[in-house]
Amino acid sequence: MKPKNHKKTIWAWCMFDWANQAYNMVITTTIFPAYYVFLTYNAKTHYDKVSFLGHTFINTVLSNYILSFSYLIVVAILPILTSLADYRGNKKRYLQAFTWLGSLSCAGLFFLKPGGPIEFGMICFGLACIGYCGGFVFYNSYLPQIATLDQQDSVSAKGFIYGYVGSIVVQVVCFVVVLAPQLFGMKDDDLPARVSFIIVFVWWIGFSIIPFRLLPKGEPNAGSHKFNVLTGGFKELAKVFRNVRTMPLVKRFLPAFFFYSVGVQTIMLVAANFAAKELNMPEDNLITIILIIQVLAVIGAWLTSKSSARYGNTRTLVVLVIIWTVICMCVYFVANAVQFYFAAVVVGLVMGGVQSLSRSTYSKLLPPNIPDTASYFSFYDVTEKLAIVVGLFTFASVEGWTGEMRDSALVLDGFFVVGLLLLLVLHFAEEKSVQLAAVAVKV
Repeated sequence: MKPKNHKKTIWAWCMFDWANQAYNMVITTTIFPAYYVFLTYNAKTHYDKVSFLGHTFINTVLSNYILSFSYLIVVAILPILTSLADYRGNKKRYLQAFTWLGSLSCAGLFFLKPGGPIEFGMICFGLACIGYCGGFVFYNSYLPQIATLDQQDSVSAKGFIYGYVGSIVVQVVCFVVVLAPQLFGMKDDDLPARVSFIIVFVWWIGFSIIPFRLLPKGEPNAGSHKFNVLTGGFKELAKVFRNVRTMPLVKRFLPAFFFYSVGVQTIMLVAANFAAKELNMPEDNLITIILIIQVLAVIGAWLTSKSSARYGNTRTLVVLVIIWTVICMCVYFVANAVQFYFAAVVVGLVMGGVQSLSRSTYSKLLPPNIPDTASYFSFYDVTEKLAIVVGLFTFASVEGWTGEMRDSALVLDGFFVVGLLLLLVLHFAEEKSVQLAAVAVKV
């Protein structure tokens, strides 16, 4: 097994982010949301209802419910899978399985056509989400295995930077296909978007071969499991929960992470739908601003890494969440494309930073030399996925009740406020622990 901080191993780990962010960019952020609204929304009559499995929904409510349900499935199955991965030491196999599920499901979106039933396409939409999220759990669990404590901030940021750059490259390729279909002999209005889903499939699975080949397999941990591995994942999470309760800083970080993640993750998932539906932004404008956001996210992740090294993780997170809180509140008042562009630029600068820093902060707060890192990162990912479930369900429900996505954004801002307050509690607890440690050294 390669030693920690091995350059080639870290590069391979980052290349997984390079590969799978194609899904995040094209399917959840730009082309698919715009294409879905194009299929299901009549701007002239403002009719936005769709039929799914015999029931009628507002189009964006349905897509948010499907995403929410997909994340809920991930929460339900990952304890079992991470238990098996820890027990047998084969988390790379699960990384591969989820990647194949997600990428093939993106290819399945090719069959979502105008005038046809949407059931198969929306099921593929949900399965792609499960594949993406499931793979990320095992990907995240590699961080303490491949990097020493002092390098985890920079390695985590490097992974996100690779992801954002990779997503920009694949988005530019899809951008050319969508905006200049005549270059490829495409005449149908819907075909360029559908071809972009195939491009995501090829990109995602193609570049994932690198981490599949170079990342370590993991080490079996059967000796620590004295229960059935199929039910053991839930017992392992319960064990992690009990252990977390004895870790003063970790137990303060996770609730804060949950609440601000409700806001961060939901905004990132619904922003394109908001722009397409509420502001009637054309697809080419939407893709352009998302590309700008991704470029800024690279810069933001790098700046955040530098800031955390100088000012500390928690203090930097507090600033980032304050910015998110203000931006989410402003979304309620966004009335035109220019205002949306301004908000999107600020989101771009704080988007990559808050994700990267959250992951590395959790990793650094954990005790060193934990044998079952997959279980601890499963707990982290379950926390994040539950936040997404709550956020998407809340956003969809409020829109369903009021008919206004702006009202949903306003409700979402309350989660940011709670997360910010809890982060401040963590910050004061950290300062107190440092002071106590200094007193103990003097004594």
